[in-house]
Amino acid sequence: MPTPRLAADEGLFRTLFETAPDAMVVVDRTGAIVLTNPQADRMFGYAAGQLVGQRVENLLPEGSRAAHAAHRARYMAEPRVRPMGAGYELTGVRRNGESFPMEIALSPVGNDLYAASIRDISETQRSRQALQRARRDGYLAQLGRLVLESSHDGSLRAAVSGLIAEALGADGVAVAVGLPGGHALPIRSASGLAPVLIDAMADAFARDRLAAHLGRRPRTDAWMLAREPEEELPALRTALATHGFGDAAILPLLDRHETTGALLALNRQPGGLNNDQLHFLQLAANMLAAAVQRGRSEEQLAHAQRLDALGQLTGGIAHDFNNLLTIVSGNLQILDAEYGGVADARELIDGASRAVDRCINLTRKLLGFSRRRALTPRGVRPQQVFDDVGAMLMRTLGARIQLSLDCPAGVPAVYADPGELETALVNLSLNARDAMPAGGSLHISARGREIGDGEAGALPPGQYVAFLVEDTGTGMTPDVRDHALEPFFTTKESGKGSGLGLSMVYGFVQQSGGRLVIGSQPGRGTRVEILLPTAPSAEDAGEARTAGSVSPGHARVLVVEDEPDVRKLAVRFLHSLGYDTLEAGNATEALALLRSDHGIDLLFSDVALGNGTNGFELVREARCLRPDLPALLTSGFERSTAGADAALQSGVGLLRKPYRREQLGEALAQALESR
Repeated sequence: MPTPRLAADEGLFRTLFETAPDAMVVVDRTGAIVLTNPQADRMFGYAAGQLVGQRVENLLPEGSRAAHAAHRARYMAEPRVRPMGAGYELTGVRRNGESFPMEIALSPVGNDLYAASIRDISETQRSRQALQRARRDGYLAQLGRLVLESSHDGSLRAAVSGLIAEALGADGVAVAVGLPGGHALPIRSASGLAPVLIDAMADAFARDRLAAHLGRRPRTDAWMLAREPEEELPALRTALATHGFGDAAILPLLDRHETTGALLALNRQPGGLNNDQLHFLQLAANMLAAAVQRGRSEEQLAHAQRLDALGQLTGGIAHDFNNLLTIVSGNLQILDAEYGGVADARELIDGASRAVDRCINLTRKLLGFSRRRALTPRGVRPQQVFDDVGAMLMRTLGARIQLSLDCPAGVPAVYADPGELETALVNLSLNARDAMPAGGSLHISARGREIGDGEAGALPPGQYVAFLVEDTGTGMTPDVRDHALEPFFTTKESGKGSGLGLSMVYGFVQQSGGRLVIGSQPGRGTRVEILLPTAPSAEDAGEARTAGSVSPGHARVLVVEDEPDVRKLAVRFLHSLGYDTLEAGNATEALALLRSDHGIDLLFSDVALGNGTNGFELVREARCLRPDLPALLTSGFERSTAGADAALQSGVGLLRKPYRREQLGEALAQALESR
């Protein structure tokens, strides 16, 4: 029978146990609960006495119970006092299934009994998480500043990876960025990684084809390597394990629709990152991807500006060069007419003429590169285009490409710029060749086709010619096909393609009133169809008439040219063709002559007059004075100019420099006949 003192002590201890601020649970050696205080009952949602007899693991999530039972057995084998705040945190489960974070202190109390003091740290954890989020927000602000202040790809300097590693408490961070569509992902920034590991990881990225692997994943958020099947990314797993890393969080860096890089956070121990850390990593990856996109966009813009500047330069050079060639070619023609019968002179004149022809071809290429040529559509027979293009492609494509051309005689003429049509077919053929590095077949065909209302999208109904370019190459994925016509889009290696070829073809087709459609499947080749409208019957290509097919009838021509030598040559050509001439060095002189001399039958002017007024504007002003005045323009630089469209639509011809005497005569005859 207990003494009064012992009874008093037991009452005191029970009072202390029941009034303790923390939840108290006492368990026996089997893990069964033998005693709880009211705070424990309330914390876990049970009535008084309902917890007694239950296993203590029932207060934990089901997935953690086995591990806790093992841990409890180890503790009971070597019991010791472990105070609150020792960092031992668990997740508890209330009776209603709600989970909450809790911290536990443990103490043996004798007789194979063990007491656990439990504290709900939900508020503490929330405060701690809020502080961590605020801290990471600060890191994100620093990262954003680095990105904004950096130049092209400058956000990938070492400071970025170090900042991310510090914010996450990660053992290492790597940022890898390659080219869109490429397999190599070189590491541009790293923190906490030895150089030998950086090299090993870059090699593993290539062997595992990490960019393609990331592109195949249905989601673009972070994922932990240790949680993936062991057969995935084996080279990367080996490289990390060799250098003591047990896990990695991986996120793709996306450039529009393609994976162009990856952000990796490495830890030596597996276990992953919590949701807040993964969220931070996702935001960091988004910032880095935006920085890469911005850098590349700036580079593409700078490249486009360089091309435009170079185009203006080459176009200007070609124009000036064509003026010089007009003089050289014209004088050679005059010499040929006077001394062509002299054997020695014949040989010299022919050699010089061949050199001029080569120079003419060179300037045409310069104008094509600069894209300064205005389209000059006319009736073009596809058979003639195929004849001209076929011979060149046979030489260009090489023996590994089997080229076949198919154009029946009955295919009607198309209304298009013949030079641009040839260029479009050549560009498509070269793309096909590049898609067949091991060889293959290329088939180009043309067929007439009638398009009904709504049959081809917004294309007006009518008669068209369908050009097909079909290859047996590697083909394109749907995503690549969707972007193939975008300027600067290319899947070729750096330096092997500008990404402008297909976009220029598309622009020509659209400007010509046609349509371009691409069909392709990976491994099954590509099929490109171009629809172009047929030429009106009056525009149908036929035999060119000779210079004398229309008689000048002693017509008087006003020659307007700011280059005296070119003007002198034009006048001499016109005299030899039977025309009377008047001369003007600029638009002001030309308009004065038109006002004073009503006997002028035709205006023949250069486009670039060099005094602020161009030839198109001169024609417009001249027709204000003489509405029915025929006009012919000539230029070595056919870029779009104010008034060009209106002038060309009103029947003004455009003669390209340098021209031959016969070409000048034909163009003048057509201009006089058309009015």
